[in-house]
Amino acid sequence: MRISTSSLYATSTAQLGTLQSQLARTQQQLSTNRRMLSAADDPVASARALEVTQSQSINAQFATNRANARASLSQEEVALTGVQQLIQDVQVTAVAAGSGINSASDRATFANELAGRLEDLVALANTSDGNGGYVFSGYKVGTMPFVKTNASVDYQGDQGQVQLQVGGARRIAMGDAGSAVFTGIPTGNGAFVTASSTTNGGTGVISAGTVSDPHQLTGHRYQIDFSAPGAPPMSSYTITDLTTNTTVPPAPAAAVVPYTSGDAIKIGGMSFDIKGAPAAGDSFSVQPSGKQDLFATLSKMIDTLRAPAGTPAEKQALTDGLAAANGNLSAALDKVLTVRASVGLRQKELDTLDTAGADTDVQYATTLSGLQDLDLVKAISQFTQQQATLDAAQKTFKAVSSLSLFNYIG
Repeated sequence: MRISTSSLYATSTAQLGTLQSQLARTQQQLSTNRRMLSAADDPVASARALEVTQSQSINAQFATNRANARASLSQEEVALTGVQQLIQDVQVTAVAAGSGINSASDRATFANELAGRLEDLVALANTSDGNGGYVFSGYKVGTMPFVKTNASVDYQGDQGQVQLQVGGARRIAMGDAGSAVFTGIPTGNGAFVTASSTTNGGTGVISAGTVSDPHQLTGHRYQIDFSAPGAPPMSSYTITDLTTNTTVPPAPAAAVVPYTSGDAIKIGGMSFDIKGAPAAGDSFSVQPSGKQDLFATLSKMIDTLRAPAGTPAEKQALTDGLAAANGNLSAALDKVLTVRASVGLRQKELDTLDTAGADTDVQYATTLSGLQDLDLVKAISQFTQQQATLDAAQKTFKAVSSLSLFNYIG
């Protein structure tokens, strides 16, 4: 069989090109440490690798969202810590301001101090989130949540909580609405409010009271009226249910009760006492708790301290006002602590999700490595073999191509 010179050259060139391409491909695999250089190398593994890569990207975005949520919650934690400390400071001031040895000048000084604390509270409530928004605005992050007017501090935000997707099946609130922290604070002990009439002339003081039986709470309004002057045992009182306009207990039972300072008075699942010497005509009220914001509590304390306290009635009004404020401050502090606990739980959950996310990322990386990474030992062995084959082929082609009859014609 005759082989033409052109055919020999064409065949040899094609084989050398194939060997060089195989060597180049192996060399590229070694340089990238990738088994698959294109989807055609392994279509099934390439599709699976794409899915894992997308999942890995989503997991990375969850990690970014968790970092953003953690930063926002940290800002809220700082603000709530400041509010907690402020309330505790105001409680101390309220106790000091209630001392009977304080002069009008002393009370004015306490009032001015509380006015400054009110400004501090508004500033804390308008804490920035560091991104041009506000921590306590709800969904209206670009709106200043609390605006101080001459009469009050008004909430401009809404009730929403901005949430971020921080896991495959978990969304977490980045903050809390200002209404959940500073407003809607129950007055009194949370169930009912006791108060003295502003026209009382005696020295009777009613306690905040407690709930003795939650099942007997009626939600009615009551009034205790004193009908006899002076110290016990001459003084007595009657209790009227203002909601039903009946006496308690109803007639013909003894509706007029002898008064003893400090004795417990129990009505409709509520228990409280009155101490001191109420005057004839003095009255006290008991009604369901209402709602009050923290700013209003401080404003009322300031007004109470700036009011005259020269007469026994005025002094009693000062005592009652500060006592009511202390009760409201305690309720406000409980609310702030509850929100702080919620923030702490969310921060702890983010830490747990971070750990799980890191583990998931390791799993994705391991899966991708199994699908894409190169077996270096095998590849190096193959590269060496291909290099030797190409070298042998080149030498063989050189030797064959140099053969000619002219070399033997003398």
